[in-house]
Amino acid sequence: MDNKTVLAQIGSYEVTQADLDHMMANLNPQVSQNFQGEEGKKALLEELVNQKLIYIEAMENNIHEEEKYKADFEKLVENFTTQYAIQRLINSVSVTHEELEEYYNNNQESFKSPEKVKASHILVDSEELASELQRQIAQGASFEDLAAEHSSCPSKERGGDLGEFTKGQMVPEFEDAAFYLAPGEVSGPVQTQFGYHLIKLAHKSESKTMEFEEVRSNLLKNIMAERQHMKYQEHIADLRAKHNINMK
Repeated sequence: MDNKTVLAQIGSYEVTQADLDHMMANLNPQVSQNFQGEEGKKALLEELVNQKLIYIEAMENNIHEEEKYKADFEKLVENFTTQYAIQRLINSVSVTHEELEEYYNNNQESFKSPEKVKASHILVDSEELASELQRQIAQGASFEDLAAEHSSCPSKERGGDLGEFTKGQMVPEFEDAAFYLAPGEVSGPVQTQFGYHLIKLAHKSESKTMEFEEVRSNLLKNIMAERQHMKYQEHIADLRAKHNINMK
């Protein structure tokens, strides 16, 4: 639909598709969810008409001639102009594909994904019980069933599954044991400040350098933000040097 299409007429005032699109674009994302589909758009159009009626009444009552209105409007225009100018300034910043690739190639170490493991555990209070459960597992008992029955960790509800984690996320004793295991292997009792653990390693992902396309989006975002900040700071420095500023 053409954005000039008239959706409602109030005397000599028109409500167009452009007005509706502008209102939708400026809604909070959570609020805009309530105005999806044809029924939602109809409801939004009704609200737009309501607001246009308030505007018409205000203009008929010469609200724009009030001194407070003039002062507030002047401040509103000043703030809008400032934000518009800042946005135009930072929008002048760009990053080329070649610059992204060059940065990526010169900073390979920054794009390494850490080594991580996926493991399950059974946490008990005594080394004796941990050893007994280890014996049962060695004889064919289900690690997951024993975790559900004996573990004091909330992960017992998932058969002891802790999901994936990298180094530095677990206490050192647990981490050292988990990263030493081979996939499918179950550790002996490992003591930590929480008690005694039996750890089963599901799989291990070695550290690797992420591909350019994996990091391109975040890299672009970060470099753009850095350059925009620099552009803003440099422009402010130029303006401060240009104008005589007396702080009071």
